Formats: sequence, structure tokens, C-alpha cells
Amino acid sequence: MNLQQYLIRRLLLIIPTFLGITLITFMVIQLSPGNPAAMKLRTGEQGMMGDEMTREIVEGTKRLYGLDKPIWIRYGIWLKRVVTFDFGTSYKDHRPVMEKIAERLPITIELNLISIFLVYLLAIPVGVYSAVEQGTIRDKVMTVILFILYSLPNFWVAVLLIMFLGGGDFLDWFPIYGISSPGMEGAVFLSRLWDHLWHLMLPVFCLTYGGLAGLSRFMRAGMLEVIRQDYIRTARAKGLPEKLVIFKHAMRNSIIPIITLMGYLLPGMLGGSIIIESIFSIPGMGQLSFEAVLSRDYPVVMAIATISALLTLVGILISDLLYVWADPRITYEAEA
Repeated sequence: MNLQQYLIRRLLLIIPTFLGITLITFMVIQLSPGNPAAMKLRTGEQGMMGDEMTREIVEGTKRLYGLDKPIWIRYGIWLKRVVTFDFGTSYKDHRPVMEKIAERLPITIELNLISIFLVYLLAIPVGVYSAVEQGTIRDKVMTVILFILYSLPNFWVAVLLIMFLGGGDFLDWFPIYGISSPGMEGAVFLSRLWDHLWHLMLPVFCLTYGGLAGLSRFMRAGMLEVIRQDYIRTARAKGLPEKLVIFKHAMRNSIIPIITLMGYLLPGMLGGSIIIESIFSIPGMGQLSFEAVLSRDYPVVMAIATISALLTLVGILISDLLYVWADPRITYEAEA
């Protein structure tokens, strides 16, 4: 089986998988307690009305959102729209869902791209160095520090950073709200860029340190497994320089776990971080998801879940293709 046949087969397999994921997600969301009609009843204004008017509001809301139809018909209508990338309008403000996502997506992608770049830039050399220096004092100190970082919840670290560095009773070094300072619209480009990066420093740190600690441990474990292989001992026995053995012969085969994790980067970039974006009041996808779930905004929730599922499937396909590049022992026939 060549690459073209393999790609066609995998792309065809994505279709039933995608339909299964969206069907289950749609049913879970639609059958969960608290629909938009019920949300209207909880508001104080509707609570002052009589039973007859309350029933009219509930029925009218159901007809407005199509909730009076059987669930399989609702899924069919939704699926027909999704084929044309029409995710409908928001129940909350009646704006097109794609328009709301397009507004929130850039800042989430920016945050995650910076964080992912820093994680991979630092984690791979740290993992390689820790594996090569296995058992030394430097390796043990590095391991303790990374495990401490991995065990710290990012929301707790975010609160501490705001308290100590965000202008509380201690230092006032970093802004803690939004992505730019008020009144910066008319400033020169470099000033606006610096102000924007200044706002992103604390959120990026909170998004990065945990991934750095975890990924470096994966890299260390993969590297340790590879450098114990016979072909590495053979390369060393031939007198090849240690740097050539490590970076040319060992490193490429040790990045299989890293490639596996890369498959989940695409959905991660879209979904964002609900906790960090909420703590720092960043108007990104994480905050949009959180608000949509609280307000039972089904179209927005389904749009985010659907795009995340599609990106996950694409990410897994890319990872499988990278396996073949990284390890010559893996072939398309074996993957099929």
C-alpha cells in the first residue's frame, strides 16, 4: 500500500468516526438537564408571570429553537447544516456561531502557539540531557524540579502570580486583565506589540510550565529506551562521536512519544484553556466554551465540539504519517 492509498483509506475512515462522535455528543448535550426553555423560566422576569404565560414562553422557546421536534430530526437538521459549515445562530444573542468563533479564535491560537513552541523548544533538549546524564546529581535535581512543576495546578499558580506580581500587596510588574491596556489603540505599533506581549506573559507561563515538565519526562523515557538498543552500542563501538550518536541515531527514534502527543495539539489550540482564560479575562475560545455551557447555548457548544473532533481526527492522521517518517520499521501496511 502506497501513501496515496493509505491516505484515501484513512480519510474514508474519518467519515463514520466523525458521524459517531457528533451523534453521541449531540445526544449528550440535548438530553442533559437544563435546556434553553428551562433557562428562561429561571429568570426573575418570567418567575413573576402566571402559569399560562409561562407555558406559552416555554412552548414558544422550544418552537424557536426547534426543541419541539424529535431528537433524531434535530440531529438530521443540524448535520445537514454542518455539511455547509453552517452551525446556526447562537441561542444567547442570535449571532452566527461561526462569527463568534472567528472573533475568539485568534487570541486562543496565539496563546497556544507561543506556549507549544516554548514547550517543545525547552522540553526536547531537557529530556535528552536528562537521559544522557541519567543517575547524576544534575539529572536528579532536574527530575525533582520538573516533578514539582508538573504537580502544581495551573489555576493555583495563576492566582499566586496575580497576588505577588499583579499589583496586589506585593509587586506590580504584570497586567492581570485582558490582552491590552486601555488607550493603546492610538499608540505606535511597537508600543502596542510590547503592551500585548506584556499582557500575555503570565497566561503563557501558566500554560507552559506543566507541558514542559510532562513532555520532557516523555522525551527522557523515550531517549533512555533508544540509547540502550544494540544499534546505539554498535555506533559507539565504531568510535562515532557521542553527539553524532545521540542527535543523529538516537534522537529521531526517541521522538515517537512526542509525535503521539502532537496529534492532540490541533484540538488543543482551538479549545483553549477555560481556566486560564477565565482567570485572566482573556476573550478566547476557552471563555466562549465556558459561557456557552452555562447558558445552554447548544449551537455554540456543538460547533466547538464538532470542530475539536475533526481536528483530533486530522491530528491523529498526521501523527500516524510522522511515525513512518521517524521510524523506518513502521510501514503503511503495518499501520493499516
